[in-house]
Amino acid sequence: MMKKYIIFALLPLLFTACRQHQDSKAALWSHKMVDSHGLGDFYCNRHYQSKLDSTGWDYVSGLVAGAVLETWKQYPEKKEYYQSVKAFADLNLNEDGTMIINSKGGSALRPSNIDDLPAGRIYFTLYEEELRKGNTKDANRYRNAVDLIRNTLKYDHSRIADGLPGAGGFFHKAIYPNQMWLDGLYMGSPIYAQWESTFGIADSVEYNASWDDIALQFKTIHQKTYNADKQLNYHAWSATPADSNSFWANQQDPFFGCSQEFWARGMGWYFAALIDVLEFMPKSHASYSEIVDIANQVAAGLNRWQDDESGLWYQLLQYDASMTADGKGDTIAGEVYNIGHAANYLESSASSIFTYAYLKGIRLGILDRATYLPVAEKAYQGILKAFIREEQRSSKIDIIQSCASAGLGPAKDPSRTGTINYYLVGKDVTIVENEGKAIGTFILASLEHERLHDSDR
Repeated sequence: MMKKYIIFALLPLLFTACRQHQDSKAALWSHKMVDSHGLGDFYCNRHYQSKLDSTGWDYVSGLVAGAVLETWKQYPEKKEYYQSVKAFADLNLNEDGTMIINSKGGSALRPSNIDDLPAGRIYFTLYEEELRKGNTKDANRYRNAVDLIRNTLKYDHSRIADGLPGAGGFFHKAIYPNQMWLDGLYMGSPIYAQWESTFGIADSVEYNASWDDIALQFKTIHQKTYNADKQLNYHAWSATPADSNSFWANQQDPFFGCSQEFWARGMGWYFAALIDVLEFMPKSHASYSEIVDIANQVAAGLNRWQDDESGLWYQLLQYDASMTADGKGDTIAGEVYNIGHAANYLESSASSIFTYAYLKGIRLGILDRATYLPVAEKAYQGILKAFIREEQRSSKIDIIQSCASAGLGPAKDPSRTGTINYYLVGKDVTIVENEGKAIGTFILASLEHERLHDSDR
């Protein structure tokens, strides 16, 4: 009889423990964002996507798909996450592993367009998983696809020519000749690095040359864009600043060829690219320590410009909310663009990707834990407080206050001037919510945060 009383007395505690376990699972922010938007209901550069598995090829959809796939890897019970990403991959591949023809009649891999490449990172995991399951047909397709992407970058992508400063650097796009953007380091180098780590023949001539090539991209853009006084990198650099497509570039020293401002998400892509590449780069490579040093310079600069109160970062990193567009606009060839008075603002996608890079860099031993964990923790809590909105009647969450897009030129688009006015009121630089670039980076930051705290328990 006494045993029954003990059991009945313990039941409320058992039920409470079960509820707390379920609540802790339900409270995983990575899952919340995947379920709310990662499987669909997000924007790719302001184009609405209702379902991931029916979305076309794009670096934004690829970022979201990659984040969903990383969530499955960390939580393999979420099988629907894997299936959704596999469906996205299959939709955009032919039977032989070549890329599908897009809606405009051309290949999804456009000539020398570095933005078309990073979505291919999903194929490494898909290849490994389908091979493990014995599905060699699909595994071979995914291997062929990632081979195609790596080879397209390494052998066919336009580069700054010999005789010019920065020779060997990848063009950001064919329409931006001789230009390297911080964004492009994320779009090209990590998939290149992961291919070498996964499929390259260690210590072969080609393998070593590839790692030299990857290191060259970072060393070039850092040398050209890093402002040691500000501890930040300018958004882009042109090896031919007199070219009409580089009308935004500084025409004199110092920082000859650089754009004018430090754009947060551009630095976010760059920071993440450094960390993601170092995950795969052989520590024995001659440039490994130099790339680690660059990553630490970037980490130190972003630490300096983190907002003390919120723990977040502004759209334009070196200013706070007191900086506004000047109301006069930018005059280019007699035409005036970017007129307005909008203020600088805390930006969600950059804050998320900085947090991801800090946490991953700490986990990999690239960044000092004691120095940067407080920075990352403050940032992550700031993201939850400032940018995440929970719907009252459902478990759905939204992420707000993202820059839709930003770029520089080309000549046919003189409004993209790279000025303060442009980054705050430019026609394509609108503030949006549930943009894939914020969704994907928030998921990645959340996964790192969850992994950190799992290891601490």
